[in-house]
Amino acid sequence: MHDELPLITTIAAGLSLALVFGFLAARLRMPALVGYLLAGIVIGPFTPGFVADTHLASQLAEIGIMLLMFGVGLHFSLGDLLAVRRIAVPGAIVQILAACAMGAGMAVMWGWDLAAALVFGLSLSVASTVVLLRALENLGLLDSFNGRVAVGWLVVEDLAMVLVLVLLPALAGALTGQGADGSTLMRDLGKTLLLVGLFLVLMLVVGRRFFPWLLWQVQKIGSRELFTLCVVAAAVSIAYGATKIFGVSFALGAFFAGMVLRESQFSHRAAEETLPLRDAFAVLFFVSVGMLFDPAVIVDHPLRVLAVVGVIMLGKSIAAAVLVLLLRYPLHTALTVSASLAQIGEFSFILVSLGSSLGLMPPEARSLVVAGALFSIALNPLVFKAIRPLQDWLLARSQLARDLAARDDPLAELPMSTDPKFLSRQVVLVGYGSVGRKVAAALGQAGLPYVVADQNRDLVEKLRAEGVPAVCGDATRPEVLVQAHIARARLLVIAMRDTTGVRQMAAHARLLNSQVEIIVRSHNEEEARRLEKELAGRVFVGEHELALAMSHYVVERCRA
Repeated sequence: MHDELPLITTIAAGLSLALVFGFLAARLRMPALVGYLLAGIVIGPFTPGFVADTHLASQLAEIGIMLLMFGVGLHFSLGDLLAVRRIAVPGAIVQILAACAMGAGMAVMWGWDLAAALVFGLSLSVASTVVLLRALENLGLLDSFNGRVAVGWLVVEDLAMVLVLVLLPALAGALTGQGADGSTLMRDLGKTLLLVGLFLVLMLVVGRRFFPWLLWQVQKIGSRELFTLCVVAAAVSIAYGATKIFGVSFALGAFFAGMVLRESQFSHRAAEETLPLRDAFAVLFFVSVGMLFDPAVIVDHPLRVLAVVGVIMLGKSIAAAVLVLLLRYPLHTALTVSASLAQIGEFSFILVSLGSSLGLMPPEARSLVVAGALFSIALNPLVFKAIRPLQDWLLARSQLARDLAARDDPLAELPMSTDPKFLSRQVVLVGYGSVGRKVAAALGQAGLPYVVADQNRDLVEKLRAEGVPAVCGDATRPEVLVQAHIARARLLVIAMRDTTGVRQMAAHARLLNSQVEIIVRSHNEEEARRLEKELAGRVFVGEHELALAMSHYVVERCRA
């Protein structure tokens, strides 16, 4: 049966085992992606038993890459990136160079040539956006400033890797020493960049008008399946056409297809309705990557595997933390960004696969990268859980850590021009996200004084320019609350999505002002009950308040 129906057999075996191992990984509180990679290892050619068709698996993986990169483009927001550009852009670029240097240096010590070393170093330098987004969602940090910095950092990494994917085929000959002279190389690079430029112009000028128009025409028919088909057909056909006509990789073509469709008013619907298909083929992509892994590398080269994991989880994470601190951001932001980067994923697999297809990489490289991904992704949840204990340990033992957490920063204090009368019975508003902004707007309209405390330096600078009193820092630290004049405040409103530091904030606030009333937001009724009891304050639950508002509106409309 395997010989007669290899496609069905490969899909059935891949998805079934991915479900089993993904479920087991989730039960063990690890990312399901670890289970998908293990499923690929089980049906791969390097383990005994059933072996799936590797040729078909690689083609299914190409579809997975297209849809995966299409999803990245569909969610890519230039505005989100610009909001954290001061830290994300320089930090990501320097961190990529540092991680690439560490990885390439190791490979050279192992006797690899320069081309293999560079591609290997680059594959270790870029973290998985998929893994990061799921980790931040699970921890409730996605909408926090630190979460936005981490996501923006990885977006810059992804864009850098897209550029690498474009240039690598043109540079392959020169890297291996088999290319032509310098003038021929420059001509090939110029041709590649010209074709890519033509593709980008075509997509941005024609595509951003045509494809949203096409979606509008299809949705008017009212057929859900036709709408989904239109989105998927656009993603795959653009990726395929970009490769055949312009010589652009499937990944880049699909990425820009997503960016173009994002311009449509139906982008959210497109993302939602194609999600199951994208997830299914993404699973097959990770399964196919697992099939490339030879478990013998752990036995034959255990020190190399350990060194790869060390670069991923320690080397580039420490480099990122140092960069964040040098850019004058607080300790907690540095620890969050470093934890976010302590893994590798989809771009690493795409890059090492491209390097192998171009003859740049030894077979051992793919196994080392997959091994590094397996261990780093499996351990990444533990790294995130260690952020708070590590920060507390550092703060208890190091004055330098306390200085880095507080930052000797003019934005950590209110401007001297602030009227002292203003800072009497004011509201201290912690967090200026979607909820915090609405609370601040309501206070402003009512003419009530308030002070914003947030970790986003750019945001604090903007608020101060608008005449709004604001301090920059982590409000779990008492000195930040002191600078916000909590001692004379009437209310402490904690509008952050992340509730892990709420108890610390409340304890410090009550120590500094025993009369202050505390108001907190929550997304979990059980947690809200605990917080209400512990804090002796008011806790608002998102779904509960929404239901009350809708119920009130419905009753009023019925009475009208």
